[in-house]
Amino acid sequence: MSTAGPRREVYFEFTAIGGSVKVTAIDSRTGLEVSIVGPARAAQAELERIALQKLRAQLARRGEL
Repeated sequence: MSTAGPRREVYFEFTAIGGSVKVTAIDSRTGLEVSIVGPARAAQAELERIALQKLRAQLARRGEL
């Protein structure tokens, strides 16, 4: 994520749930967490992209992006 000011990092957590995987994206500056659920067979990069997109949308709604 590119923003003005201090570097912002995003951490991803993957939790397998049967044939699905829950992906949580956590913003390092605000501590905001969002989660998505997708198929376990999906590519990790694709799941991260979707979770990051959701995180960015939440940050934008809060005016923190």
